[in-house]
Amino acid sequence: MLAEFTAADAPDDVVGSAEWDGPGVRIDAEDASVRMAIERIFAPTSVLVDDPSLRSFGTAGPQLLMPGSLRWFLAAAESRAPGEGLAARLVPQTGRTLGWDPAGAYRTFGSAVERRERGAAKERPGAPQGAQA
Repeated sequence: MLAEFTAADAPDDVVGSAEWDGPGVRIDAEDASVRMAIERIFAPTSVLVDDPSLRSFGTAGPQLLMPGSLRWFLAAAESRAPGEGLAARLVPQTGRTLGWDPAGAYRTFGSAVERRERGAAKERPGAPQGAQA
């Protein structure tokens, strides 16, 4: 999964990006201040989200997402970017991974997406596994 970042007032000009590679995040930005902002967005700290799909039955309130998962990557990009003066857009990069598998229908949609993205991250050349930029 790739998160492209633009200045909040210039949505067509990509100023940096971050790629989720499984346990870590690879950051790419030419401007040092943008790189530092993206590093703060993806600081390896928990993200608090109020998503009913993450709650156990009969519970209420926000949930903590621990660093490293695809859900954490998505939540960090969407919730922390505005605080840095950036806007995030998410670009899936599944590459040559297989499509829907009826035998894997027991997985939740989020789990299936994360599994496909992990497979795509392993296939990309030069993608160090577990790197945190």
